[in-house]
Amino acid sequence: MKADRRNLLWTQAACLSFCLGGFCLGVWPILAMAQSSNFAQNLEACKAGRGDCDSSKLSAAQRPEVARALHGRNVANCRNGYISCDHSKLSEPEAMALAVANHQRNVSDCNNGMQSCERSKLTRAEARDSSAAERRRNLTDCKGGTGGCDLSKLTPAETEMVEVARQQLNASDCKNGTGLCDHSHLSLSETKEATAAQHRRNAQNCANGWDDCDHSILAPAEAKQTAYFEHQRNLSACKDGQEACDYSTLSSSEARMLADAEHKRNYVACLKGYGYCDTSRLTTGEAVSIPTSGP
Repeated sequence: MKADRRNLLWTQAACLSFCLGGFCLGVWPILAMAQSSNFAQNLEACKAGRGDCDSSKLSAAQRPEVARALHGRNVANCRNGYISCDHSKLSEPEAMALAVANHQRNVSDCNNGMQSCERSKLTRAEARDSSAAERRRNLTDCKGGTGGCDLSKLTPAETEMVEVARQQLNASDCKNGTGLCDHSHLSLSETKEATAAQHRRNAQNCANGWDDCDHSILAPAEAKQTAYFEHQRNLSACKDGQEACDYSTLSSSEARMLADAEHKRNYVACLKGYGYCDTSRLTTGEAVSIPTSGP
């Protein structure tokens, strides 16, 4: 009798409905949907290994799925060298594949001069290759004059190669005006070439209005060309109404041209009602043609 009463109460609860404006929605489907969402969230938490996972809520079908996800994450952690790796949970093939990958990574680190290199784990052949790669890196650093160069590790032939390379690099720096140019190490022909290149750069800088222009070392033709370009840049600035304009350097014809252009601009602004308008600069005929503002 009591069991029947409980079943009746459960049935009534399951059939309970909310009715709003004549529309009724059963409570049981809502509860079922919410419970399903909670189960799905718990499954994702367990597969991700999060602390909010409740393994007691996993179904029999979900438990193997979670176990596979956790195992795969552990394999990935071991491959990436994370401290969360648990080697005891790897299968024999997985452990062997991990050992091979770690060895290959160490060989690569040693060949590339990485601090993570463990030379003690290299084979004799790999150690020889790593030493050869280190010598090549040192030779390259010495040729380029970088901080990693150790001249004491160079052979006599390599030392001669480095001296030639550095001489060429210094000559290039002096010619291009870059790097650490040391004129005292230039030959006579290199000095002439570097000086000519420096003169060309200065003329270009002056003509373009760039920094590092020294007008005092310009040739007469270069000075004339620079003056022309400077005048053109100033005229353009005046036409555009820029503050860099120096009206005092304009010729009489240029000043008249700019004045005419400004007069026309002012008249159009007053006529159209757009832009800055100064009615005091209008002629009598222009002032008459300007429409008066309404009340």
